[in-house]
Amino acid sequence: MKLLENKTALITGASRGIGKGIAIEFARQGSNVAFTYSSSVDAAIALEKELSDLGVKAKGYQSNAADFDAAQELAADVMKEFGTIDILINNAGITKDNLLMRISEDDFDKVIEVNLKSVFNLTKAVIRPMMKQRSGSIINMSSVVGLKGNAGQANYAASKAGIIGFSKSVALELGSRNIRSNVIAPGFIETEMTDKLDEETVKGWRASIPLKRGGSPEDIANACVFLASDMSSYITGQTLSVDGGMLT
Repeated sequence: MKLLENKTALITGASRGIGKGIAIEFARQGSNVAFTYSSSVDAAIALEKELSDLGVKAKGYQSNAADFDAAQELAADVMKEFGTIDILINNAGITKDNLLMRISEDDFDKVIEVNLKSVFNLTKAVIRPMMKQRSGSIINMSSVVGLKGNAGQANYAASKAGIIGFSKSVALELGSRNIRSNVIAPGFIETEMTDKLDEETVKGWRASIPLKRGGSPEDIANACVFLASDMSSYITGQTLSVDGGMLT
């Protein structure tokens, strides 16, 4: 029995890394997948094919989650194409790291807009259909940095902490409609982005984690499957840290 059979998920920022890992695992679990990407057209086409080959309906949409109107349009397009949105995963995110003394106003605004405002945009876009069908699972991607802060990432930490407060409020507002809202806070996940770090830095990270390894996109995807499926039907307003014990 596949855990997400006959459900439709909308996943933002899914052409690579964690988002791609989630999309593939969801398709394996029987979910139809609508996903967004910003610029990697070739990667999106390849992912669409990979998901379709797993026997589900899949479609990529080039869309900017940070744009309010584009997010509303995206949700309407997905509803038209798939007929339902059962799961929303707000995964799109960027970093523009710098010490506070050096962060420009633009770098602060951009990170808040892409990481935090996009969560508001998309959540607002899907709640009407979810309320109509009286069910839905919203999963927002925060970070260990949103829970403990990090030098050189004040903008990123603020955006990821904001996601947690937003998600708890949504859980309180929409619980009576059987719509759940939860957060996943990934730790050090090894993706294309971390491949750019030098080996010594990565070794240092791994050594500081109780499980002595970085996580994989699959680790995050598995947590998302749990929170998207009926296995977690009595869980809402929670933050699940998937970090190998980093914050223990």
